[in-house]
Amino acid sequence: MSESLIEVQDNEGIVRLTINRPKALNALNSAVIDALEQVLVELETRADLRAVLITGAGEKSFVAGADIAEMRDKTPQQARDFAAQALRTIKRLETLPVPVVALVNGFCLGGGCELALACDWAVASDNAVFGQPEVLLGVIPGFGGTQRLPRRVGPAMALDLCTTGRKIDAQEALRIGLVNQVLSQDALEEYAQTLTKQLGGNGPGAVRSAKQAIHDGMDQDLDSALALETSLFALSFAGEEQREGMSAFVEKRKPEF
Repeated sequence: MSESLIEVQDNEGIVRLTINRPKALNALNSAVIDALEQVLVELETRADLRAVLITGAGEKSFVAGADIAEMRDKTPQQARDFAAQALRTIKRLETLPVPVVALVNGFCLGGGCELALACDWAVASDNAVFGQPEVLLGVIPGFGGTQRLPRRVGPAMALDLCTTGRKIDAQEALRIGLVNQVLSQDALEEYAQTLTKQLGGNGPGAVRSAKQAIHDGMDQDLDSALALETSLFALSFAGEEQREGMSAFVEKRKPEF
């Protein structure tokens, strides 16, 4: 793994990943995608993992998109292979069993927007700019944008963004449900620190089960999803985490998970 491309900071299981290619506005090329996948493969094996925060280096860009210079001369088969590599990596991020949060600073376009869509939620700085401008280059989104974007903001808005290629600011992204909050750049860093403390103090097994219930339940009918929730709720009483959490509440102290 190249530390120059993906910086990893670990705070007791709260892992922060920074895509570190600021001179190229953190654009996703094959090397960045490969480095990110290697990091995610390692994270998948960690039982102590509690959450993942992902951001881009510098103040100008989260990820400005896929690397157009690298893509320009690809054949259809090479383009398919490149998209498959990116989709595999982004799916690994999406299916981590812990909360995954995008901290969006600056440009979040094309592949960057698709990366953010694979996160459980996103918080943007007030200078963030979002969009799926691929049609301006004569192509369509290839890293999941045509599928995850309508699931997040609805098909009409997704069609708007994917067929016009227009860019939207952070406030419009908030209005349509693409992001959860908009903060100043300084406050975005404060949010990251606060979130780290919040997630670090929660029952890790309960957090994983909550994510599983929501993600898996969305693909089921309501009765099946409620049955899943009941099963996961019951299983939470099988370990020490529930006993510690409830005992701490009764005893008016902080739990030690």
